[in-house]
Amino acid sequence: MKTVIVYDHRYTEHETSSLYGVHPERPERVSLIANHLKSNELDLLWLLPKQAERSDVLRCHTSMLFDLVERACQTGIEYLDPDTAICKHSFDVALLAAGGVLTAIDSVVGGNRNAFVIVRPPGHHATAERSQGFCLFNNVAIGARYAQHRHGLERVLIVDWDVHHGNGTQDIFYTDDSVFYLSLHQYPHYPGTGSRTEEGDGRGRGYTLNVPLRAGTSATDYRSAFERALSQAVNKLHPDLVLISAGFDSHKDDPLGNLLLDDADFAWMTNQLKAVAEKYAAGRLVSVLEGGYNLKKLPATVAEHVKALCD
Repeated sequence: MKTVIVYDHRYTEHETSSLYGVHPERPERVSLIANHLKSNELDLLWLLPKQAERSDVLRCHTSMLFDLVERACQTGIEYLDPDTAICKHSFDVALLAAGGVLTAIDSVVGGNRNAFVIVRPPGHHATAERSQGFCLFNNVAIGARYAQHRHGLERVLIVDWDVHHGNGTQDIFYTDDSVFYLSLHQYPHYPGTGSRTEEGDGRGRGYTLNVPLRAGTSATDYRSAFERALSQAVNKLHPDLVLISAGFDSHKDDPLGNLLLDDADFAWMTNQLKAVAEKYAAGRLVSVLEGGYNLKKLPATVAEHVKALCD
């Protein structure tokens, strides 16, 4: 039983730089993380991702969106929206990104301890019908549906600690009582969603929990909010699988956020979620990279997260 790392150098082929300058979500994010983890003496099992199939993506997204992203990449369109740059390889890399989460889920169901997916493009802003906010397809959402469909894991807890609200993940599961979506995020901030009043609808009412936090929220206050929210989530749904939308842009040194977390806070949250996974989900936990844009800090911060997964 090991902690699995899913990574492929092809994730760097999603080229986001252009005539407009260097994009925050750039290829170096994942290569620097991978190289840093390889330089640490951690007992990790490295796996290459499989590619997600069209049917995997269509459990969460419309066929219109799938075809639109494919055509846009084939025809040389540079942006899907003002924030979301693409290139000719981006469609294939996006399928490989989603497939990385599927590979990680297969590995933890098969007996490995837990997994971290060093993936790009990120996913949590992609709604059922729209790519946005650096995200083409919603990697974590596709993984949750795959776990239910392929492995019969009925109840999934998704915890999103990215500094931005995961509006896409919320959108996909808003009326679903088999997936609990918990998000702690800076508010108001991009994309403008994630108020406390957004709590699900229909059968899904009460299965979305947003914890909006003001800019400058201290790590101490963040931890208190995290504990309360996680307890509420677990009381509502005992998960068969825990998924993390692991955005490290909630770090105090990230240029795209104004929360005040440090490396130790990410390790602490990791341990909290490991405890939930061990109690309810036979330890099954998969963490998926979302944001994090300070390239000097990001690799070391992620390493603390992975060390906590290994402990």
